[in-house]
Amino acid sequence: MIRGRDSKPHIGIFGRRNNGKSSIINAFTGQETAIVSEVAGTTTDPVKKSIEIAGIGPVIMIDTAGIDDSGELGMKRVAKTRDMLKIIDMAILVVANNIFDEPEINLISDFQANDLPYLIIHNKSDEEPFFTFLSPALKLNFNVPVVDFSARFPTNIKTVIQKIREIMPETAFRKQTLIGDLISYGDVVLLITPIDIEAPEGRMILPQVQVIRDVLDNDGVAVVCKEREVDTFFRKMSPKPALVITDSQVFPKADAAIPRNIPLTSFSIVLARQKGDFEAYIKGTPHISKLREGDRILILESCTHHVSCDDIGRVKIPRWLSSFTGKKLEFDVVAGLSNIARPITDYAMVIQCGGCMITRKQVISRLKPAIDNGIPVTNYGMTIAYIHGIYNRAIQPFIGNGEETGVDYL
Repeated sequence: MIRGRDSKPHIGIFGRRNNGKSSIINAFTGQETAIVSEVAGTTTDPVKKSIEIAGIGPVIMIDTAGIDDSGELGMKRVAKTRDMLKIIDMAILVVANNIFDEPEINLISDFQANDLPYLIIHNKSDEEPFFTFLSPALKLNFNVPVVDFSARFPTNIKTVIQKIREIMPETAFRKQTLIGDLISYGDVVLLITPIDIEAPEGRMILPQVQVIRDVLDNDGVAVVCKEREVDTFFRKMSPKPALVITDSQVFPKADAAIPRNIPLTSFSIVLARQKGDFEAYIKGTPHISKLREGDRILILESCTHHVSCDDIGRVKIPRWLSSFTGKKLEFDVVAGLSNIARPITDYAMVIQCGGCMITRKQVISRLKPAIDNGIPVTNYGMTIAYIHGIYNRAIQPFIGNGEETGVDYL
């Protein structure tokens, strides 16, 4: 399936074959971004297009296959189209020729089941005007915006863009600060970033870059060092940091090196609060101590990458969990946003990475089946902190700042 490896807001465009979904994308961009044809079914697989929408910024529009496709291959295309509901932040349902029937009603039901805001566009109004009775009926029955439109003559494209701005969830494009609520003007934030086999040549990993930018955006001072230079920093530098954020893999070293009166957490936990279901992570993490012999653990990576011999998700976490519990555990790793082969109920626990490459909606949708089935969920950094005995310290910066969790941790 299509990979959701982009943290920009995602907008899915749905509708029957030949309703002009690709033409609408071209109308947005003012150029032939998507292939269009009079032949129904030209778009066979979901295709991403990156565009800029005034008032929102860069977004990813996903052009999907027709929901009325038929035959064995057509049903597979429809299944891929419906898979997009798990990764998008809002949807556009394209109708044409005043046809609105069971396929559209079923799709709207899917929108509602996935808590997706959506609007309806009646396309090709230059060929067949919108029935005057249909728009009020749709608005009454579904309580959503309905726009009469022509992709060929997009004179009211600004109206469509305005409707998108109105219904796009603000959380999709206005990012919650990573640590802005934890620091004050001029505070020093120490970032411990190991340079090991998994560090990309000549650059830093995305979570580290994101935190540095967030520190600067919130008028803090970012200081970056490797784990071996932490002691030197504390001997030579002043003032002392208001917060220390470490790579999870060196949590034990950081815990030993950082004075107890200085808050300490990890990049992964910072991301967990911004993008994941933090309360569910907090409640689920202690379940690690309850794992039993033969339990199966699902590890969710949100990106695809070269697997090293010391890979955090595929090697280190399974090794650490097995050692901590003393149990023989089974592990499945699913990368990107690929389908999970086993029923979610086969798993005793789910461990999600930080999710730096995907949207909050995609992380939440990824975890929802497990949470709905009462399966404990946690995060890479929280797992590592827990099994090394520093979990309470690692989450304290957030618990102490008013996070409502309903759980007694300390």
